Amino acid sequence: MYKLAFIIFTLFWSYSSLAHKDFNKDPNVIFQEMLQEIENINENYDIQKSSIHLKIQKIDKQLKVSDNVEQKVELLIQKDILKTRLQSLKQINAKDITKVRYIKGLEIIRLLYEKVLSLDHHFASVATFSEINKIANPNQYPEYDRLKSLVKSKRHKKEGFDLTNVLGTNTLVSVINTFSNMMVSDLSKEEKEEELQNIDCILDFTLRMQNDLNTIYFETAFLQKSNATIKADIEKLFLNFTKPIGYAAQLEDCRNNDDWASVRQKLNTFVEQMNKAKDSDGLRMRIDLEFPIDRLIQFITQYNNFINDGEDFYQKFKIMLNSYENEDQCQSKLPIEYKKLKSDIDIAVQKFNVAYKPIQVNGSKMKQLLYGLNEYE
Repeated sequence: MYKLAFIIFTLFWSYSSLAHKDFNKDPNVIFQEMLQEIENINENYDIQKSSIHLKIQKIDKQLKVSDNVEQKVELLIQKDILKTRLQSLKQINAKDITKVRYIKGLEIIRLLYEKVLSLDHHFASVATFSEINKIANPNQYPEYDRLKSLVKSKRHKKEGFDLTNVLGTNTLVSVINTFSNMMVSDLSKEEKEEELQNIDCILDFTLRMQNDLNTIYFETAFLQKSNATIKADIEKLFLNFTKPIGYAAQLEDCRNNDDWASVRQKLNTFVEQMNKAKDSDGLRMRIDLEFPIDRLIQFITQYNNFINDGEDFYQKFKIMLNSYENEDQCQSKLPIEYKKLKSDIDIAVQKFNVAYKPIQVNGSKMKQLLYGLNEYE
């Protein structure tokens, strides 16, 4: 009775938890809760099934020694009743496990959706193109812009030349043009050396780091696009997951309206109908709940691969940003955006290790999630 009460409590808690927000909860914790609940359910039904098996064994022994036809008929009837009861217990056992796995699957979807939304915000805020362009292009620095204006005003008109609007935005061409004009300008040697000292760190940083910074921008944009695909896939998964129970709202609408209580009510109604249905209809309804779980497994694999790839990308970004060899010497002249980008990347690496970490479902755990079995069955 104690185990049965515990199972009822855990099932009630699972239904209720759908309506509560706990977005920081680790999906791996939910997965472990599911495994524990499945184990408790199996233990309870194993006790009941063992009791029936013992009764059947006792009847078999009586059948072997009995010579009375009427007694044998009665024993066979009792045995048939026990077998029917045993089969019924197996079906109820399977339904209870399906409910637990379905509920926990919904919880995992809800939490992963929050993580996907958080990642979308993260990719959008880590580095915009304007920020990358600002720190990767010397033309965006006021010190360099002032030098260009000074050189232009001091150059020999017959020897210097101006760039077109298109070439003027090209970093390498712009630097070559500025130095060429400086060489034929009226600036003294001392003035030229002073001006070079004012921009040496800027030019060194931008020319050395431009390719790496642009790589970070484009690969972050790629990750953001990949995350958009993940977001679309989990929204589609939610529709497939809730279709059997008759819930038709989109995942985004369910989240924004905090409509998880409606999902729970739809599930409760469906489970009641499943338990009252005939054997064939009940089996079909249970399969309708089971099928989306396979798709959840596929999505978890997709999510895990994306998170692992994302962490690898950001580890590479971190190495790139830390590779500037004159950072100590030019510390005071480096742009604030560069320092902020390094900090954002460090935070991102930590988040990929903690907040966004993959769900550990491999081997026997995958078997438990797919079939509700333990590794010894």
